[in-house]
Amino acid sequence: MPDLIISILEFVVVIGVLAFLHESGHYLVARLFKVEVEEFGLGLPPRMVRLFNIGPTEFTINWIPFGAFVRPKGENNPEIAGGLAAAPPGVRIATMLGGPAMNIITGILVFSFLFQQVGVPDTKTIKIQAVSPGSPAAQMGILPGDIITKINGTEINSNEELIQLVTANRGKQITLTYQRNNRAADIQITPRLDPPAGQGALGIQMSNPMVPINYGQSLIYSLTSVGEISRQMVLLPYHLIQGQIAPAQARVVGPVGMYGIYEKARQNDVQSAATSSNGNLPLNTIYLIAIISIAMGFTNLLPIPALDGGRILFTLPELLFKRRVPPEYENMIHLVGFAALILLMVFITAQDIINPIVLP
Repeated sequence: MPDLIISILEFVVVIGVLAFLHESGHYLVARLFKVEVEEFGLGLPPRMVRLFNIGPTEFTINWIPFGAFVRPKGENNPEIAGGLAAAPPGVRIATMLGGPAMNIITGILVFSFLFQQVGVPDTKTIKIQAVSPGSPAAQMGILPGDIITKINGTEINSNEELIQLVTANRGKQITLTYQRNNRAADIQITPRLDPPAGQGALGIQMSNPMVPINYGQSLIYSLTSVGEISRQMVLLPYHLIQGQIAPAQARVVGPVGMYGIYEKARQNDVQSAATSSNGNLPLNTIYLIAIISIAMGFTNLLPIPALDGGRILFTLPELLFKRRVPPEYENMIHLVGFAALILLMVFITAQDIINPIVLP
């Protein structure tokens, strides 16, 4: 029970920090453009205590220990001078973008930290990770840690090249060149035509050795990773329609489901701590935090009323056509949208409890 309480508290703190960073983005951009912010709250109302003031902004702690918020002056009333709604459309859009941008930047920096800790895979080097008992590779003495360099004299520069050459020569004897302790050796081996389920023609599992990189390189790899994650998020509906992703894999989760994933990552880190070359660094948990931060940023950019993306959508007509959506209509739509989001979150949370996610 104490471990469960600690785990839940850790998760609440993680989500709280990411929400704080999100709201910090809104706050910093608002202040950059001289928009007054009346309150910056940790947790959600009702208020527990006022901490201090910075200029016109009260910094508070609130009773619901999940999330954070900023309350700009005149957020929904363009008649209030110095408020957000009275600001030019470009300023309002920039302020709305500040939160998601902060989450995405956080994800980039966390990924960069991870790459500096574990390095990146050398995709041109094919390393044997495991060998299936009784397989052709096992019979020929191939061991985990060996490096495959050639097939029939052809240099291998990627996992895909190795798979293609082995597949093309199933049932035929090939010459496989490998390195062990920096010494090269050749063996004659015949890939299987009909390997057992879960095994390949040679009976090996491949990986790529990790190589260290510097800070600049880690940022490049981080940007590439975030770009790929973003691409997958955008293409998710298409993959679902095409049947390339099972609906269960694209299931939306709420706080309960997110905690289940967090707890699984935490358990994996505990199990791997003894053998990890990175000591007790919780790499799985840190990776998950980066994913949650990026997802938080992109989710808030969805063009849904009450979300940042929805508010941006209502500001675009004014920016493009100099015609503003009447504030009373916009406020009503955001209010209905907020209520709908709360109901959706209740439904998703109920599903997380009734039908918990199953992780591999």
